[in-house]
Amino acid sequence: MRDIISMACTECKRRNYSTTKNKKKTTERLEMSKFCRFCRKHTSHKESK
Repeated sequence: MRDIISMACTECKRRNYSTTKNKKKTTERLEMSKFCRFCRKHTSHKESK
């Protein structure tokens, strides 16, 4: 039951990463600090549709 989701940068709104998550155990949206190659710095990335 793991689904593929994409992670979008909160500053430039570009989708940089894709990851999987278990939708039964984690119902809220993921948020991680990752490196954005377009902003060229570490920013917060949120789960997008």
